[in-house]
Amino acid sequence: MVALVDVNNFYVSCERVFCPALHGQPVIVLSNNDGCVVSRSDEAKALQIGMGQPVFEIRELIRKNRVHVFSSNYALYGDMSARVMNTLRQFAPSLEVYSVDESFLDFSGMQRFDLAAHALNIRKTVWRWVGVPVCVGVGPTKVLAKVANHLAKKDKAGNGICLLENNWENALKTLDVSDVWGIGRQYTRLLHQYGIRTAYDLTQANDAWVRKHLSVVGLRIKKELEGEACIHLETDVPNKKNVGTTRTFRQPLSTQNELGEALADFAARCGEKLRKQQSSATMFTAYIQTNHLAAGEQQYSRSFTLTFHTPTNSTLQLVNAAKFALQKIFRSGYRYKRAGVLLGELVHPCAGGQMSLFDNLDHAKHTRLMAALDSVNARFGRNTVRTAAQSLGGSARLTQQNRLSPGYTTKWKEALRVGGSA
Repeated sequence: MVALVDVNNFYVSCERVFCPALHGQPVIVLSNNDGCVVSRSDEAKALQIGMGQPVFEIRELIRKNRVHVFSSNYALYGDMSARVMNTLRQFAPSLEVYSVDESFLDFSGMQRFDLAAHALNIRKTVWRWVGVPVCVGVGPTKVLAKVANHLAKKDKAGNGICLLENNWENALKTLDVSDVWGIGRQYTRLLHQYGIRTAYDLTQANDAWVRKHLSVVGLRIKKELEGEACIHLETDVPNKKNVGTTRTFRQPLSTQNELGEALADFAARCGEKLRKQQSSATMFTAYIQTNHLAAGEQQYSRSFTLTFHTPTNSTLQLVNAAKFALQKIFRSGYRYKRAGVLLGELVHPCAGGQMSLFDNLDHAKHTRLMAALDSVNARFGRNTVRTAAQSLGGSARLTQQNRLSPGYTTKWKEALRVGGSA
């Protein structure tokens, strides 16, 4: 049996942990630059606030209903996610972190036990230790565990858990095929054309027909709905094939110096990501663009790609590449709204790739320097040590976060104080 544990309204739940007065109140969390709704409490959903809805469309609704609004605090959410996943590891021998708020638990190899009691214990322990509510769906396959989790969220009287041990046909008959994990909008339209409207209808379709129209991926989903495990847990997180950092700026940037600082920040962040997954980049691309939605403004968009003689993850080299690329693509007289750095053709630094004849860089020295840089920044906070080309305030200053909550678990100065005076 496999369980899917999913945190309810994750971003909102994280904010409520440190402000209990928010429980029972409508709460929403906004995307970068406070543009769109990315997380809603049940109370906010009841007000018909949609996922992804632009905030300017609902300002009056927010004011009338006293909706609490927060900017995305990704550092806090990432730390809370790690706490949830570390808590879940004690409940199963194998765990796959599927997303920031979802995890699959494989109970294979465990002695026979009461699944319902175990699922309820998972839910209670996460609530007690981390403070966020979760729903637990259990089934013989990953897709059925997803179905069970979906049903657990819908059933308010089910204590947040749902088990599909056997005879799950009735459950599949109530589930729209669009709600099946892996069935997107395009497949949904196709299936509806052939009269397949529920998950149960999909299980009754011919295997050959499903493979022809939905590919082998769709056939695997069908088999999983029937109880045959075809999609196994990925306990080792695969390295990303591409790494990037991009931003839409709060206010347009016009000078080369401002854009240079932003691109240097992005390149440094990409370097951290590379070193975290022990990769090096061969291809480097930087781009800048104006706001194509701004009527009456001159438009300009350009990118520049370069290749490193030897793959690198050194912040110094990446920042230098950003400066060089900006010199090639910057044009004065424009208001730039978006920029980014993208790294491709990633390799493992120990893969023994061919060194360039013209490469005279001391890579061992750079490796030691980057290790020291990461160690200091991990201990005292990101950008405690930075290159001179980077901005003093970090790239966050360029984005709009007017309703950002404190870094309760990531910054000592913003940790909650309980009782007494400072």
